[in-house]
Amino acid sequence: MTESELIIALKSGDQTAYRQLIENYQVPLIKVCRGFLHNEPDAADIVQDTFIEVFQSVSNFREEAKLSTWLYRIAVNKSLNLLRKRKINNLVRLDMLFAAKINPLHEIIDENPLPGNSLENRERTKYIKKTVDLLPPNQRIAFILNKYQDLAYKEIAEVMDISIASVESLLHRAKMNVQRKLFSAYKKNIL
Repeated sequence: MTESELIIALKSGDQTAYRQLIENYQVPLIKVCRGFLHNEPDAADIVQDTFIEVFQSVSNFREEAKLSTWLYRIAVNKSLNLLRKRKINNLVRLDMLFAAKINPLHEIIDENPLPGNSLENRERTKYIKKTVDLLPPNQRIAFILNKYQDLAYKEIAEVMDISIASVESLLHRAKMNVQRKLFSAYKKNIL
């Protein structure tokens, strides 16, 4: 089913279309929400709330943006609202730090693991999250959409309702801020 066919079917209340929507977008949306919340159950709840909102308001969808853009915008806003309500900080992880990789379970895995490195990696991950937590909200949003979902700058601009140049600037500043703090920590042997 094409996106326009899916939208028409959703607007007509077709249950098969809703199942298709969930099948297509549940995993990517959970991934994005987990990037903000760092908690699988909370991310799943937000995604469920997102689908409920889509179900309730699809008749108002004007199709000025892609369906995926609308879904991401709803999920991001709901994630941020949950964080505000709980007054906790947004956390995010980096894809790579030095010669390390991050797996889907949010742990850093060294290319050549040694005994005892697991605790070190968990501590490094916590430090990275705390470091990235200091990013301004728009930098965190752009960073999460880029790093978790591999969204193109144009798609991020649509989700955030800003220009592509603004997305480029936000991502550049986010990377520079994180690099500066992590390099400083590395020099002080914190990492």
